[in-house]
Amino acid sequence: MSSTVGQTPSSVKVVAAFTTVYLVWGSTYFFIRLSVEHIPPMLVGCLRYLIAGILMLLWCAITGEKIFSRKVINPAIVSGLLLLVGGNGALIWAEQYVPSSLAAILLAAGPIWFVVLDKGKWAENFRSKATIAGLLVGSAGVLMLFGEKLWGGDPEGAAAAGGHHREVMALVMLVLCAISWAAGSLYSKYKAAGNSNAVNAGWQMMSAGVCFVLLSLVRGEWSHFRPQEVPLSSWLSIAYLVTMGSLVGYSAFTWLLQVRPATQVSTHAYVNPVVAVLLGVFFAGEHLSLIQLSGLLVILLSVLLINLAKYRAAAGGKTGVGKKLAAG
Repeated sequence: MSSTVGQTPSSVKVVAAFTTVYLVWGSTYFFIRLSVEHIPPMLVGCLRYLIAGILMLLWCAITGEKIFSRKVINPAIVSGLLLLVGGNGALIWAEQYVPSSLAAILLAAGPIWFVVLDKGKWAENFRSKATIAGLLVGSAGVLMLFGEKLWGGDPEGAAAAGGHHREVMALVMLVLCAISWAAGSLYSKYKAAGNSNAVNAGWQMMSAGVCFVLLSLVRGEWSHFRPQEVPLSSWLSIAYLVTMGSLVGYSAFTWLLQVRPATQVSTHAYVNPVVAVLLGVFFAGEHLSLIQLSGLLVILLSVLLINLAKYRAAAGGKTGVGKKLAAG
């Protein structure tokens, strides 16, 4: 999906891109869970992004786009590491220890970090009572999820205690994942403006793939990996993550960041966890507690408050411009 600088994208393209990000990305939590059951986590990231990055850049070269430009490559490397290694890499690791549905619920709080990290919008955001209320409500939802793991009961035995500790660490990693994802999204929006969307996405995925190769080697994943023992379901999950999750879904996401406000793009947090929960419950046999479902509702309420404040501010700005034009 590409856009020409200076042209307004068609509403059909925008709707198609949002639909893709909403539904496809909601399903990736489930397929990540299937892949890490039999493939080491950093190797999953390596396979997904290295293959997708190579395919994307090959396509750009075939279609005549200029792919070797420092103006494009430098910001793409930074945003790629933040988005795909710091963001998605932490998610892949965490899904070894927590259900995909719970991971999706916690990451639904992502729009909170968009508000906190978007320094250029601080004056606007922190004047809004709705935005502040959204931040407080969202934080309460996240604390509910942590509280259940921290005070939900005493695990029995050393093995259970170790599993409990890993689950808590996975939740911490998911919070860091959301922060890194928001930082990468904002960096890409402000630093890669005007660059080719396809080339930018290609270099982001390529840089992430290379980083995942190094992380996989450092962790020693290749020494005990047996490809012949990996079932077909895990290989098909990797294929889905490469094609739909990265080539289609991620390209749609980076394109939307260039043509729509970052907070509007972040509304995929409404739909992604719902899709992930449905897939996890009906196809992976995952179970959500009442507290986890309540946490999801609380977090989605916070996202709604944050985005309502944004929409009202945008509407107010347009009304003000209209009055000035009418007065002139």
